[in-house]
Amino acid sequence: METIRFGTDGWRAVIARDFTFAAVERLTQAAALYLKRNPAPGTKPTLVVGYDTRFLSDAFAATTAEVFAGNGFSVILATQACPTPSLSFAVKHHKAAAGVMITASHNPGIFNGYKLKSHFGGAADTPTLKGVERCLNRRQVRKLSLEQGLKSGKIARIDLRKAHFSALRRLIDWNRFKKWPLRVAHDALHGVGAGCFEALLRGTACQVTGIHTARDPMFGGRSPEPIPSNYAEATAFLRKHPHDVCLVTDGDADRIGGLQGRGRPLTTHEIICLLLDHLIVHRGQRGRVVKAITTSSMVDLICAAHDLPLTETGVGFKYICAEMVKGDVMAGVEESGGVALRGHIPERDGLAAGLLLLELLGSTGLTVGHLLGKLERRFGPHRYGRVDLHESRDRIRSCLDKLKSSPPDRLGRSPVKRVQSFDGVKMTADDGSWLMLRGSGTEPVVRVYAEAGSVAGVNRLLAKGRQLLKSA
Repeated sequence: METIRFGTDGWRAVIARDFTFAAVERLTQAAALYLKRNPAPGTKPTLVVGYDTRFLSDAFAATTAEVFAGNGFSVILATQACPTPSLSFAVKHHKAAAGVMITASHNPGIFNGYKLKSHFGGAADTPTLKGVERCLNRRQVRKLSLEQGLKSGKIARIDLRKAHFSALRRLIDWNRFKKWPLRVAHDALHGVGAGCFEALLRGTACQVTGIHTARDPMFGGRSPEPIPSNYAEATAFLRKHPHDVCLVTDGDADRIGGLQGRGRPLTTHEIICLLLDHLIVHRGQRGRVVKAITTSSMVDLICAAHDLPLTETGVGFKYICAEMVKGDVMAGVEESGGVALRGHIPERDGLAAGLLLLELLGSTGLTVGHLLGKLERRFGPHRYGRVDLHESRDRIRSCLDKLKSSPPDRLGRSPVKRVQSFDGVKMTADDGSWLMLRGSGTEPVVRVYAEAGSVAGVNRLLAKGRQLLKSA
């Protein structure tokens, strides 16, 4: 039988090769066994199951519901494809033991995946995931058919988006939209975000134009990831039809990207810094900020300027979530466009982040470009780059071990002042530039990240990263 292992955000595999109905049944039986043995205090023996628009996601979700019902749980099964944050919110809202989202997020259409959410509405932590893995193949799969489950009341169908959207409307200050009606484009990348901003902004003065809203399990031949290389068609559209901003959500709408109104791509780091500054300056919020170690150092400067504590975590939103459930965190952010907000769920939510960006524009009446210019004038330019290099696991391990014990003295002309090695190796120089190498947890790939004050500086650092890998 194929091996099932959770990665940074769930288990993902190629449909029909490894991601099969039999594998989903085995994993769900293991999750049911673990959750029965380890119930969280104050929760109900209820499981919530959601799914995205990928090939057979609805059928895999039904199978998941059948196994949980066969193991004595009451199951809430989504009536239709929904964003991952809708599933996460439903888990918390219903005081459920846990939730499962059938999605492979930003991966290509040949993949599907299985995200396990804990009772607090966030990603399950490592001990939970390891516990589920240990329960694999301990019991034969027990199932109650969907038909029998619905008839007996063990399985109920609910639109998971409804309560989530209501919570989002409470999260945003709608008075800020009255003065500045916005022209908003939204590139859904053929994912579950399609139609969401239209629904959320209904009744406001905002006009929403959807891009790539039709369901396409192959996502137009791309990976549904909010990165500039996927923005060509949105860029061409905006050049002909300018808007105030274009929001972009990934395949399961838990991450945010975007473009300026005339088509200039926004990096996820720029969006994160805009939102963080908005929370502090316009909303007057205070509190700890948590960021993944690969996120822009402009976050550090913003926190320092406002005397806010900052915590860095490894890559994977489960680590940010673990900090957020402690209750003292204003916002949690990660390089890939994940943003979590206090007073919502301890989980990234691309729809919440998108609405907050619109709130910023409505609050100021300024363009995205003007707001970015203000940030750069205060905190300096920050340019970012990343390359993924395929390499043997042995060479990756050798390179990282060497960097931990003997990192370079300089990055370009600037001395290295800090080395962090809790998730890969990150080297930060006196001038604020940094270089990081990190091995993938699921494939023989080393990710090289760099940030500097110019694109040329970033390219030099990425070349340095390649050189360090070759010399290992």
